[in-house]
Amino acid sequence: MSTKNFSQASFKIAKIALGGAVLFGLGAVTMAYAETKPLATVEKVELDKYLGTWYEVARKPLQFQNKCDRDVTATYTLNENGNVKVDNRCLKKDGSQTQSVGEAYIQNPPYNSKLKVSFLPEAIRWIPVGRGDYWILKLDDNYQTVLVGEPKRKYMWVLSRTPQPDPAVVNEYLDYAKSVGFDLSDLIQTKQSVR
Repeated sequence: MSTKNFSQASFKIAKIALGGAVLFGLGAVTMAYAETKPLATVEKVELDKYLGTWYEVARKPLQFQNKCDRDVTATYTLNENGNVKVDNRCLKKDGSQTQSVGEAYIQNPPYNSKLKVSFLPEAIRWIPVGRGDYWILKLDDNYQTVLVGEPKRKYMWVLSRTPQPDPAVVNEYLDYAKSVGFDLSDLIQTKQSVR
């Protein structure tokens, strides 16, 4: 290969590498911007429509859910003090059920889209520590599918009123999660044996 041809080939390779670096940089900047941009919630949640049982469809890994193998549900009921009782259940690999009962505190009434959840023992739950953010980010008008997350974008769940929702709807919610800065590379698709 002549020096001229070698120089042209080197220049082309450098252009391709530079183009790739620019695209990668733009992608990283876009993701960083999405992650630092304030996380928007839905405008308003009608609590009476939100209560009841939801089936987990997908989630980002969360330590206290490590033991869950399948059939993850969350049931929300209003308790006597106006807070929301949270009853999370799942099946472990050995088929036994595990349960966590907590309480959710509405942070932005009357909009009800930002809650703090505590799974501390009931006697000390009133202490405002150990509470996790539970923000309602996307919710359909019929209260059939919801995307829940928290402002640091570390945790996220897609929940449905049915254990086997339409995959197109689930993908719409996951695409939305990505668009607001959630990294879904570690997404767990929840197994639901209930039909």
